[in-house]
Amino acid sequence: MLSLRNLHAYYGKSHVLHGVSFDVRPGEIVALLGRNGSGRSTTAKAIMGLVHWEGEMQWKDRSLSGCKAYEIAHRGIGYVPENRDIFPNLTVHQNLLLGQKGKGRDSRWGFDDMYTMFPRLKERQHTEAGVMSGGEQQMLTLCRTLMGDPDLIIIDEPTEGLAPKIVELVGQYLKTLKDRGVSVLLIEQKLTIAMEISDRALVMGHGTIVFDGTPAGLRADAGVRKEWLEV
Repeated sequence: MLSLRNLHAYYGKSHVLHGVSFDVRPGEIVALLGRNGSGRSTTAKAIMGLVHWEGEMQWKDRSLSGCKAYEIAHRGIGYVPENRDIFPNLTVHQNLLLGQKGKGRDSRWGFDDMYTMFPRLKERQHTEAGVMSGGEQQMLTLCRTLMGDPDLIIIDEPTEGLAPKIVELVGQYLKTLKDRGVSVLLIEQKLTIAMEISDRALVMGHGTIVFDGTPAGLRADAGVRKEWLEV
């Protein structure tokens, strides 16, 4: 589905990713783990065409080289950035409406789905997004991306700053995505949720993949956890 081979990425002259290679398969949740500065967010931005990259990147056997971010989104990759990027002066419902790609195809997701998964959004559908709590804004960002009916969704630090109950809710939400056939690339620091819901775990360090295996394999590899994950 998504295939990265020998991916290098840059911010100006700063070389951030050094030969990253991995795959995300259909209906799979892959956790991309690592400390801050390891290259996880840069990997997401490279996939979305937001930073300069070199190497090979294919989506459904088609190269993403030279594609703009909106073109990548229209091919079926959704992106939930760490900073959420909601439209603060628009209501919840208007934000969700902006996530739709149009009426050209049937979508797996609609307003009823969003409001069923997150009743709090339904309660606040006519509220301006900028006055909502961080947890509510995170729910909104996730749902707005889903309204575009992606086949793969890249989610950067969805549980950052959220209360434990909301973290649990996000975990359930991601499992729902998988049940509906959506693949997930989950960028996360909290090992608990990542290990609980993911099919595979990738660990990044210094812009490279230092571990690629199952959550069980990562639990058993104390050396990798100590060197690349634990504070």
